[in-house]
Amino acid sequence: MLKPAESLTMPSIPSSPTVTMPPAALATKSADKSRLLAIVLMCSATACFAVLDASAKYLATVIHIPMLQVIWMRFLSHAGLNLIFLGPRNVLAVAKSKKPLHQILRSFFLLGATAFNFLALQYLQLDQGATIFFLAPFFVAALAGPMLGEWIGWRRLAAICVGFSGVLLVTRPGFGGIHWAVSFSFCATLSFSFYNLSTRYLSRYDTSRTTLLYSPLAGAVAMAPLALPLWQTPHSLPVWLLLLSTGLSGGFGHWLLILAHARAPAPILAPFGYINIVFMISLGLIVFGDVPSWWTLGGAAIIIGSGLYLLLRERQTSDKAGPASSATVAEG
Repeated sequence: MLKPAESLTMPSIPSSPTVTMPPAALATKSADKSRLLAIVLMCSATACFAVLDASAKYLATVIHIPMLQVIWMRFLSHAGLNLIFLGPRNVLAVAKSKKPLHQILRSFFLLGATAFNFLALQYLQLDQGATIFFLAPFFVAALAGPMLGEWIGWRRLAAICVGFSGVLLVTRPGFGGIHWAVSFSFCATLSFSFYNLSTRYLSRYDTSRTTLLYSPLAGAVAMAPLALPLWQTPHSLPVWLLLLSTGLSGGFGHWLLILAHARAPAPILAPFGYINIVFMISLGLIVFGDVPSWWTLGGAAIIIGSGLYLLLRERQTSDKAGPASSATVAEG
């Protein structure tokens, strides 16, 4: 007969050992997830910019809205989006900049890049404009030396020359394939390069929220006297929404870029900017029925290949210099 104490005793079941991941493995897994999210954000931002270009081209060439009006509304609605996002009470605090004149100059660079790009897209296919725009990282690398003291070596200089040969393949000067509007694309690319360099410079002094607030101001103010005399009221609600969406696409795209770069280094994200050519070709084919030529595809392949090599060299240099140097890589 069992004793009372023995009758209450249950056989113990051995518990399975708890498996814990080492801290280093957890940190690596978290970093991988963060980088994957950053890549998704980068691709989404690139898609926003492609939609912006397609919308501007459609409004000007199909709906026949004056392009100066489209440019102004792109920045005006972008500025309105900033006010909604930041909140009216926070605008004055966010607007405090250590380099206000540089912020205004950077805003004019963005205006130049957008205006010249939109003007070019009235005459060029989306894929042609995007291919020439891929020269921006090469211009940034070439100009970073005299402007920021970030000098490049002969290998990256060679990559810049090879990348430029890809643009020659797209434009085919002397073979009857060049359109005068290509000059607008080159001006847009140069303006965007100065815009990127200014962004890198201002990142040392101001927060990303401050820089984002200043971005559309030049276009919203300077384009008003040029656009208002040509104003054509949209004839339907869809056209109004498409016109207003240009600021949403541009502003939201820039915000996604900021979120992406907060989660992963620029050398990891920059190659995914080249997915823009896929979006541009798709939108050009679906919306406008534009089929890219083999010249454009070949030139894009050369420019993208040279750009990836340029980014590889930048990453190698960053690894030798330390983690901080990767932050100096420009977007796009």
